[in-house]
Amino acid sequence: MAFLELLFPSGSCRITKILRRIAKIADHKQIKAYLVGGVIRDRILGHQTKDIDVTVIGNGIEFAKAIAHSFRLKKVLEYPRFGTAMVPYHDIVIEVATARSEKYENNSRKPSVREANLYEDLSRRDFTVNALAMSLNEDSLFQFTDYFEGLKDLDAGIIRTPLDPVITFSEDPLRMLRAIRFASQLGFKIEDETFRTISKVKDRMEIISQERITEELTKILKVPQKPSRAFYLMEESGLLEIILPEIARLDGVDQKNGYHHKDVFRHSLQVLDNISKATDKFELRFTALVHDIAKPQTKKYIEDKGWTFYGHEELGARMVKRLARRLKMSNKVMDYAEKMTRLHLRPIAIAEEGVTASAVRRLCVDAGEHIDDLITLCRADITSKNLRKVAEFTANFDRVVDKIAEVEEKDRLRAFQSPVRGDEIMELCKLPPGPAVGYIKHAIEEAILSGEIPNNYDAAKLYLESHKERLLSDI
Repeated sequence: MAFLELLFPSGSCRITKILRRIAKIADHKQIKAYLVGGVIRDRILGHQTKDIDVTVIGNGIEFAKAIAHSFRLKKVLEYPRFGTAMVPYHDIVIEVATARSEKYENNSRKPSVREANLYEDLSRRDFTVNALAMSLNEDSLFQFTDYFEGLKDLDAGIIRTPLDPVITFSEDPLRMLRAIRFASQLGFKIEDETFRTISKVKDRMEIISQERITEELTKILKVPQKPSRAFYLMEESGLLEIILPEIARLDGVDQKNGYHHKDVFRHSLQVLDNISKATDKFELRFTALVHDIAKPQTKKYIEDKGWTFYGHEELGARMVKRLARRLKMSNKVMDYAEKMTRLHLRPIAIAEEGVTASAVRRLCVDAGEHIDDLITLCRADITSKNLRKVAEFTANFDRVVDKIAEVEEKDRLRAFQSPVRGDEIMELCKLPPGPAVGYIKHAIEEAILSGEIPNNYDAAKLYLESHKERLLSDI
């Protein structure tokens, strides 16, 4: 009962009350039920969790229905192929599974599944720290089962497979990426033989669907602190070349005539860690990882100037779009990362060339609602170890930010558009709907952005009336 008091204290603990009720249902149904996996691991580590995983020796779906009936719930999500079901209960998800073993054939993305006993079920789990179980029957309530010394590994901070890692990773190759994710997430070390095996069987990742891989990458990018660690482990194991070859190609430093350029791979990961200190926004973290993706293709040595990467932001934006599409990310993430990659050099260019209101207006309009994110990205992009350079760059960004605030206050640029609307342009210029109307609207907007006229209706209308003939002749 020591584990009960440690992990699931009595009294007002909701999880404990739910588990005791499940135990009564298990006894009533005369079925062996066990609490398994992550919920135990997280409770031991002191982490909060709202997921309850239950394994039964018998029919998991029928047991899930019995839980739902007891809690007066109507919604049960069934997955007959795997013998599992999910019961949403307020903000808690109870997942019930038939004790099973599963195996992936050599060229299949879908496993074959059969019923099994508790030992077999726990042995097919990914890691020892997830292969823990506690009884959910009244006569042995919370009795602990640890066939594979998961508690010892939890205490030592070790990620290790219950069986030979070749077997564990071959059965479900995604576990290789999960090992790296857990190591990064929990701050654990992957046991030596387990890590060496990733390099040996990494090609098995090819049978895993892109959706499952991207789900793991998303979780890695959301790791609160130093998500870079996972990418270093991917690089060392050889997984990165398979999963994200575009990022793997960033690795390396060239030197010529005394000039060397920064290792783009390590720079990108430093930017990722920097941005992770400032925000947990996934789109921004993803952009931090990929913003310099085109540097290898644009790298050029120029005598007396050194290494240059002209145009890497524009080419990078197109590459990021293709990468996000291959990763099956949402259009929202794809469009965001494309835009931010394209713009990531603009603020520093403005600072170096002179912080004019016109340049800031154009930046604000192009960045739109993401202007603050862009500045956050640019600040994170400062990875120099030269303190003088860091101070200089930071001061430059501060000047740009101050000017942005000034211009936005004056012009309300976040929702910028021509104060003279399309229907009025058609009326004043005697035009039908069509591209000509858009051309004239754009001309008015350009006049505002360049500072030629103020951003208000009267000035815009006067500009149109004064330049109508010229604009119409240009169409």
